[in-house]
Amino acid sequence: MSAHKRLLCFVKQRGLWTHVRKNVTTWSPVGAAFNAKTQRRLNLLEKNGGLFGVPELSCPAGFQVATQTALKNTDRLVEKACSCSPGVRTVESFDQLSDGLCKVADLADFVKVAHPDPAFREAAEKTCIEIGTVVEKLNTNVELCKSLKKMLDNPDVVSQLDPDTRRVAELFMFDFEISGIHLDDKLRKEAVSLHVKLLDLNNEFLVGSHLPNRIARSVIPEHLHQHFASEGSFVQVAGLHADSPEDLVREIAYRIFLYPNAELMECLEELLKCRYKLAKLVGYDTYGHRALKGTMAKTPETVMSFLQLLTDKLSDRTAKDFQMMRNMKKKLAPRNSELMPWDHPFLSGVLRAERYNIEPSLYSPYLSLGACMEGLNNLFSQLYGVSLMSEHPAAGEVWSEDVRKLAVVHETEGLLGYIYCDFFLRPDKPHQDCHFTIRGGRWCQETSQYQLPVVVLMLSLPHPTKRAPTLLTPGMMENLFHEMGHAMHSMLGRTRYQHVTGTRCATDFAEVPSILMEYFATDYRVISQFARHYETGQPLPESMVARLCESKKVCGAADTQLQIFYAVLDQIYHSAPQNCSTTDILKEMQQKFYGLPYAPNTAWQLRFSHLIGYGAKYYSYLMSRAVASMVWKQCFIQDPLNRDMGERYRREMLAHGGAKEPMLMVEGMLQRQPTIEDFVDALVSELNPNFETFIMDSER
Repeated sequence: MSAHKRLLCFVKQRGLWTHVRKNVTTWSPVGAAFNAKTQRRLNLLEKNGGLFGVPELSCPAGFQVATQTALKNTDRLVEKACSCSPGVRTVESFDQLSDGLCKVADLADFVKVAHPDPAFREAAEKTCIEIGTVVEKLNTNVELCKSLKKMLDNPDVVSQLDPDTRRVAELFMFDFEISGIHLDDKLRKEAVSLHVKLLDLNNEFLVGSHLPNRIARSVIPEHLHQHFASEGSFVQVAGLHADSPEDLVREIAYRIFLYPNAELMECLEELLKCRYKLAKLVGYDTYGHRALKGTMAKTPETVMSFLQLLTDKLSDRTAKDFQMMRNMKKKLAPRNSELMPWDHPFLSGVLRAERYNIEPSLYSPYLSLGACMEGLNNLFSQLYGVSLMSEHPAAGEVWSEDVRKLAVVHETEGLLGYIYCDFFLRPDKPHQDCHFTIRGGRWCQETSQYQLPVVVLMLSLPHPTKRAPTLLTPGMMENLFHEMGHAMHSMLGRTRYQHVTGTRCATDFAEVPSILMEYFATDYRVISQFARHYETGQPLPESMVARLCESKKVCGAADTQLQIFYAVLDQIYHSAPQNCSTTDILKEMQQKFYGLPYAPNTAWQLRFSHLIGYGAKYYSYLMSRAVASMVWKQCFIQDPLNRDMGERYRREMLAHGGAKEPMLMVEGMLQRQPTIEDFVDALVSELNPNFETFIMDSER
């Protein structure tokens, strides 16, 4: 039987939980793969096939070989793109060129942060720098640009292009334009110089934003030393300690961790100036205007309207939330009852816990990792006809023995791609939940086959033990569903071009599929299919799920307002120069868009690392949540397992990646044209209480 047929055969075996007898639960292959400790088969005769099955990457030196091969192919493809007659072939050549570099650069981007071997990380870092330099040169290659411009300037040729090809051609041209390709030699050199300078400034700020601060031990009361790391006669403060029940610990951490660093302040000010200067140089009013081209919002003005209207509609609820926090602080700390920024996360948690009993340890026994993976498998099977199949990796294919490999298989289309699940904690692994594209999907004209997408999902979960599988808190479970939303966006897209594959789309649209998965993760009709106690097999009670959902609305307006403040700050920093410091801007925006007092001699903006990857786009999370909320309420709330709606969602939103205007995808799904007011109303309505929950609570 062929591998393809074997996979399709497995798809039909959809057994989820099987109760053999009372108090015993068995697992399907996917659940078993994630609930058991990994036991690698040692085969001394099996040849090391290299990371992700790339033969060159069986050792760190292989990165140099892979890089040189990619660069040699780049020269050939540049010549091909410049010499072919204008038309579809031009765009295909550009995409092939992009794909050849991305396959090496994207893989190296992941390895440099996640591989446990420093030699692999260092080799990958060198590859990233080398490929990055080549990409910068290609973006300012005049001959390459001319071949694309010649095609786009010919109305007869453009009229014969299909919509996807035309959009990809325009996106490639946008990359040229923002690099200053259209400028004269002197200005183009200035643009390249600014690009290079920004790469250094971005890296300097990113590294500096995560460094700890320190203070003399003698300054801090002795009984609080235990809360911070010691460094000789100093204590080190590496975070905000936002969840500490000790009021003074939170305050000390806030004031010390956010104490201004003069060098980092200078770096941020220079970074923002360079971004503005580069945007002006290539023809945009501000960096914000440049960054938002092609997004759902389109302009900074639209973003600010969205954030201001949301602030206005939340104002009464936000004031009530802050008053609840003040009352709680008076109760807990009568002598120091002024509500300060370091109180918000802790007190909102206290209020949730007081109103609803949502202690994570009560939920975890029902949420073993294997159960959650079976739940995802069942959900995808019912919505899309897709199954997750556990595969045994070949020798050298994975970077850690606890990484699981999943084949994603459609019941009629066959194998769609691969997801590598790097879920468990290990030394030197970044503590972040994220999705990495290793290889993008595309139609390969040269082989007449579809290049299957490959992604990695990274989480930070505890290992299973001899006594119990890995047990997730509700927050961990939601993060798993969130990241799997990104993965399925990559898997279910079938774009012709890898330049727009999967999550390579507008930033304010990219989070919609992942946030939508959070709604499935908190719907009892979905949860009831997999959440069972790992020892007894008992289902998670519906009342516990209802309480969890309602608890998120406690202080929800204040939490949203904090995100609005960050988004506004990001917009102002990337608007026209304000002739004042970034701290002055922060003080003003905090007073206007948040409301809690600014703490003197603090500079929160120096810890705002999102300014690098999400410059002028921090609002994206709020806008994506608004769209996800609308899609959930209009399309899935009646029946979250409806296959017809799942197919429509794939067809209208997931299939296109970035090959279609993001707002057109939203309109296709909702079958109407939403307004900014609709987005705001969707977010505000999320905070309305569900009265059924109160009835359930009163009946308990």
